[in-house]
Formats: sequence, C-alpha cells, structure tokens
Amino acid sequence: MKRRLFLMLAPALASLYGCSREEAAPSLKFEGVDLTGAPYARSFSLTDQDGRVRSLADFKGKVVVVFFGFTQCPDVCPTTLVELAQVKKDLGADGDRVQGVFITVDPERDTPELLKPYVQGFDPSFVALRGTPEQTRDVAKEFKVFYAKVPGSSSGTYTMDHTAASFIFDPLGRVRVFSRYGSGAQALASDIKALLNEAR
Repeated sequence: MKRRLFLMLAPALASLYGCSREEAAPSLKFEGVDLTGAPYARSFSLTDQDGRVRSLADFKGKVVVVFFGFTQCPDVCPTTLVELAQVKKDLGADGDRVQGVFITVDPERDTPELLKPYVQGFDPSFVALRGTPEQTRDVAKEFKVFYAKVPGSSSGTYTMDHTAASFIFDPLGRVRVFSRYGSGAQALASDIKALLNEAR
C-alpha cells in the first residue's frame, strides 16, 4: 500500500521539486558588495524635504539608492549624487524606475530649506531625508553607517566624517548591494541595471 501511494505521488512530488528549483533564481554578480539577505539596512522612517514621513515602502517598484551624507560635504557627497544623476539620465525611460534617497548625518545644519534645493539641484526626483539626532543615530545603526563630527579650523565650526557608500535596494525593497565610493558611475549603473532586469 505504501509503495503504491508513493508511486502515485512521485510525479507530483517531482513536479513540485522541479518548480522550486526553477524559481530559485541564480544570484546576480554585482560590481559592489552583495548584501542579498543581510539582516540590516532593512528600512527607515524619516521626514523628507517637504515634511512628509517616508519609508522604503513608498518607493516600491523602483531600485532605490540610499546615500548618507551632508550638504556641506566638499567632495564625496556631490560626486556620488552627480554619478547617480548621470546613471538615471543614461538609463533613459528606465531612469524613472530609479530613486535616489539622501539621508543627512548633519540634521543640526541641514534644514529642509537647505536639503530641498541641494538634492534637487542634482536631479528633481531625488529625495532628502532628515531626522532628529536620535532618529539619525538609530537609522545609522540600522544601516551600520559611521558618522561623527570633526572640529573645524576655527572655533565653533565642524565638518562630518561618514561612511562613503551607497546602499542599493531592489524593487521589492530588499537591500542587495553596498556600492563603495570611488567605484565610479559605470559600476553603479551595472548593478542598477542588473536589479532592473531581474525585476522585469
């Protein structure tokens, strides 16, 4: 009886096994560090330049590139945003499926009035997010991002040290890639294209 039952179920079991094997898509090869399945950088909840609370869920269906920085950054931040804006432009119609998100690590100076023209000067679609000092600390901890004040050359002034990298999320809102600063626009474009194609 058991043998007969097994023989009857065998084709169905084989079919199910085959489906599960096919559905398990091979992992993509990224130019950046593959973070697929990482137990951190899962989400954020911060206020944008227009006063709205935003989270990853707001950008579902898009590849989201998250970068931590500050508006008075002299090199790393503007270079990263320029590269992302160029990638979006080069993608043509697919550029509409890419969302840039800038999270300030300097909420003391980066007011909404400063953040809005700053990010939109690179691309009108870019979103800037700002939190309280406590919220900034918490989201940086969630993303394992380092940031710290560094005293300036004159009394009462300072700059910011911070992790110089972008986090790239797929259209389902899952973190997939850690893209180091200095990798260049071509590497960033390659990883974004891979995630856009995966979602087609």
